[in-house]
Amino acid sequence: MRLVLLTALVMVAFAANSVLNRWAVFGAGLGPAYVAVLRLGSGAAVLLLLTLALRGAKTLRLAPSVVGVGVATLFLYIFGFSIASGLIDAGVGALTLFGSVQITMLAGALVMREPISRWRWIGAGLALSGLALLLLPAGGGPIDPRGFGLMALAGIGWGLYSLNGRRSRDPLAATALNFALATPLAFIWLAVAQDQGQGETWGIWPALASGAITSGLGYALWYRVLPQIPASLAAIAQLSVPIIAALGGAVILAEIPEARFWLSAALVLGGIALSLKRG
Repeated sequence: MRLVLLTALVMVAFAANSVLNRWAVFGAGLGPAYVAVLRLGSGAAVLLLLTLALRGAKTLRLAPSVVGVGVATLFLYIFGFSIASGLIDAGVGALTLFGSVQITMLAGALVMREPISRWRWIGAGLALSGLALLLLPAGGGPIDPRGFGLMALAGIGWGLYSLNGRRSRDPLAATALNFALATPLAFIWLAVAQDQGQGETWGIWPALASGAITSGLGYALWYRVLPQIPASLAAIAQLSVPIIAALGGAVILAEIPEARFWLSAALVLGGIALSLKRG
């Protein structure tokens, strides 16, 4: 039960990221690169302070291969996610993101020769059908192809980041290093893009909250949970995030999902439920 509650808490944090990031980029009008700097920088500051206070500097000496892959895939996720969040709605974006995550992590599970039950395959197929339904053309208006493509790219990055987390022995230290070393990459992106946005200054607060709380602490908790659950189940569980994000988007951003989204959500949740069945 404790593992279930921790996983649910992580899913809420992920959903909050979708809403907070879109709030900063789309709502306040800040530039995606600027938001990425704020998000990674604040997350790095909080995580490094916690690591030094609770574990000491010695815990920051981790395997270069684990840290290197973590930094690269984290930045790929942040890059795609930060731009795409200003192009598509929070709920649709989250569903696209975690649909891509599911495909990436299921592929990783196969590569690692992880046993996957028939119910997990059926659940994955049902959940992916919900994603396909959402992306079919409809009268509600087309989905921005740039936003969809970048969010799918972010999903691949996050899926690889999650698979890499299964190799981490110290979730807090690993996440701290990932954020700290990815921050300079975000500064380079900002210098090249030269776009801080023309929005309102209040947008820095959701960006900082996303970095320090829902990203930094949420990702550290995710790295703690990952070694305890199969990669295939971790992939499917994350498809609950769009539902939470859609509710958050409706409350905070006044983005009321269409009926098609809720039908897609029912398929996704049904797929998750089936994937938990044994046998």
